[in-house]
Amino acid sequence: MLFSPSPKPKRLQLRISERRLLLMAGDVAAVAISVLIALAIWAFVARESFDLAFIWPRSIWFVILIPLWLLLAGANDFYDLRIVATRLATLQRLILITIQMLVIYLLIFFFATPLALPRLFIFYYAVAVFIFISIFRLLNAWLTGWFSVRRRVLIVGTDWAAMTMIGAIGRYAHRLYDIRGVIAEADDVLKDICDVPVVGRGKDILPLVYVEQISELIVTSTRELSGDTFQGVMDAYEHGVAIVPMPLLYERITGQVPVEHIINNWAVVLPTDGNTAFNPYLTLKRLIDIILSLLGMAVFLLLLPLLSLLIRLDSPGSIFYSQERMGLNGRTFRIYKFRSMRQDAEAVGGAQFSRPGDSRVTRIGRFMRKTRLDELPQIYNILRGDMSIVGPRPERPEHVRRLTEKIPFYRTRHVIRPGLTGWAQVRYNYGSNDEDALVKLQYDLYYIRHQSLALDLSIMIRTVGKVLKMSGV
Repeated sequence: MLFSPSPKPKRLQLRISERRLLLMAGDVAAVAISVLIALAIWAFVARESFDLAFIWPRSIWFVILIPLWLLLAGANDFYDLRIVATRLATLQRLILITIQMLVIYLLIFFFATPLALPRLFIFYYAVAVFIFISIFRLLNAWLTGWFSVRRRVLIVGTDWAAMTMIGAIGRYAHRLYDIRGVIAEADDVLKDICDVPVVGRGKDILPLVYVEQISELIVTSTRELSGDTFQGVMDAYEHGVAIVPMPLLYERITGQVPVEHIINNWAVVLPTDGNTAFNPYLTLKRLIDIILSLLGMAVFLLLLPLLSLLIRLDSPGSIFYSQERMGLNGRTFRIYKFRSMRQDAEAVGGAQFSRPGDSRVTRIGRFMRKTRLDELPQIYNILRGDMSIVGPRPERPEHVRRLTEKIPFYRTRHVIRPGLTGWAQVRYNYGSNDEDALVKLQYDLYYIRHQSLALDLSIMIRTVGKVLKMSGV
């Protein structure tokens, strides 16, 4: 196959992680400058000298506000490069993060002892950080022209995984990746895959790397490569080209594990460290569960009389509803909710998914579902250890048995405690069928592989946003 030898200007092609790191570095610099400006205004208003003697006792604000910004930015997808590429979406997230930061400060200020915190400093800071990050983000294509350069890649393989990867890049990362073609095996006569042309065979990989300035090869299957293709991949690797397995890149750009496309590769879906008792994350997570559930219990007891009255006035039946669910290691337990459906909701049809506009839901039940108040009694399940604050939502045994037969790796959800909220809940809409269950499983497996206190905190913040938007079903 012939290629155009015309020279092309070399431009830096950054990986997703590198682009995000640069965005975070820019944000950190903007926050630090904003804190400095806010301190300068504070000194001016207080008629004090703005010098090291003034800054040093207040330097704790750098330590507090920089991590707080990174936490809120991460929780609001401010480093999602699809959002970064759209100025309107970036501005909307920036406004939301600024409001959240002010709300957090006001809550702390309200409960703090008088004069313990400065009154207007955070306002000065909020205005400054909004301006500086707006300049950095909204003008980043002008400030850093290489930010917009897409990473040139070749897809190695023509199977279903290649089709899935091409589709995922088209939906989630078309501004980040430029697919220059597909590498096929010698006996493959296909002319294109999902409108992406087959540009060569294994022996053509290295010439293509030079001509097309390829920076990454996406390999759909490492077990079915012919000798020529494997040799071509290794030649490219030795010349500095990154080699990325399809499941890992799919996971990176979608936040999901592609369970349908990894066959028996169990190592891709299970955390390699396991659930050892000496893992400090598990201990800290359980401690956080207990503290937050005790606080939640106070809210539950406060709302219990009013919600009980409204539930009984709206429809006859019990206040609470319990259901058998499957939890850690496949053990069953009873989950508790405020009743949001008619008492005879499953008299006909048995166990079934709830759907938007479900006629079985009562009027007060609809409100409780939208605000997630119906889930509040599960604080008791968290205290008992049946559940955690964050984890895959527990499913009914009937559904688990059916879905385990249909969906690969579905049982993997049970290697950790189920949660009151989870990655699938904040990234996907309410599931009402088996197809939705597959998508949610992909998100749940991503959480299982990447679980951390930072991810848990991000999910909690996103959940609060979902509650405020009344997006429940």
